[in-house]
Amino acid sequence: MDAVQDAAVVVTGAGGGIGAALARRFAAEGARVAVNDLDPGRARAVADEIGAVAVPGDASEVVPAAREALGGTIDVYCANAGVASGGTEAAGEDVWAHAWDVNVMAHVRAAEALLPDWLARGAGRFVSTVSAAGLLTMIGAAPYSVTKHGAHAFAEWLSLTYRHRGVKVHAICPQGVRTAMLDAAGTAGDLVLRPTAIDPADVADALFRGIEEDRFLILPHPEVAGHYRARAADPDRRLAGMNRVQRTWEAAG
Repeated sequence: MDAVQDAAVVVTGAGGGIGAALARRFAAEGARVAVNDLDPGRARAVADEIGAVAVPGDASEVVPAAREALGGTIDVYCANAGVASGGTEAAGEDVWAHAWDVNVMAHVRAAEALLPDWLARGAGRFVSTVSAAGLLTMIGAAPYSVTKHGAHAFAEWLSLTYRHRGVKVHAICPQGVRTAMLDAAGTAGDLVLRPTAIDPADVADALFRGIEEDRFLILPHPEVAGHYRARAADPDRRLAGMNRVQRTWEAAG
């Protein structure tokens, strides 16, 4: 794909799951990839597999090291690292703070570091792995749902603010994906997400179709578009339906 051929690409949270699938696909398309993950071993394993460079560490701080590792430039940044924090309003403040820091502020910090160069060049691409939970919501996971809404809102803001200056933004919003994060979602994930779960490579395919078509919103599960429209058209009906799912989950223990 011409849009990514020889591009310098950073993928955070790329030691497994969606991030690893994105890194593999970018490398297969001819990009020069920096693989970031908190786990150095996992980052190096994926990097060695695809002929990339490993830049382990906190996603909030990776831009300078990744830029140096890629020869001084970043063309595409995939803000993929995330944390699936479950719980209700009673989740501890540390849980809420961690979800906010990883799912939202890491994106903000990356954009702050990337935009001066991108705006000067008139080109750059920011890919945000959000979640269908950022468009809709997810039972049993208040911190995750709320912060994913924040991630989607920030991606929207980036797009509307800088698209005329050459910055392209994509928000990937899958439902269930067969990853360790889905396994960690427990019975709520089994009820809502697992029946229609897809493979991480399917998410990468959806992103590349979106890049080709220059689309902001990337929906690896096409049915999410219908749910999103229904939510906007009749919020009370949508909430009543999700409350029925909540009650089913509670009844199942």
